[in-house]
Amino acid sequence: MRLKSEIWVKAYVRRSSVDGRQAYVVRHGDDDAGAIYIRINRLDGTSYLFGPAPASLSGTETDRRWTASFKGLARPDAEVDGVLEREVRTDPDLWIIEVESRDGAHGLEGWLADI
Repeated sequence: MRLKSEIWVKAYVRRSSVDGRQAYVVRHGDDDAGAIYIRINRLDGTSYLFGPAPASLSGTETDRRWTASFKGLARPDAEVDGVLEREVRTDPDLWIIEVESRDGAHGLEGWLADI
């Protein structure tokens, strides 16, 4: 059984703060099982985006995993906004977390899926 979305988000936001990064809940999704998207805002007009790993990957049934969007490259904020808007239309229960990190640090080490 994996952690509820709300608990994972609260822990991630707190951990980001401890690491010196500001993290915000931009969109509050379903407390129990909402998908979580993490945007790393580099504060230069670009962002990285991490979305939930496909459920078919090993380990995702008990632990949350993420994959980097855009092949792990920072993209213009408008492009990232567009992706997130489309995802919200598809899944109204999702969460969006935004982290301010000029150097692109995300704190997802150990949670990134190998695809």
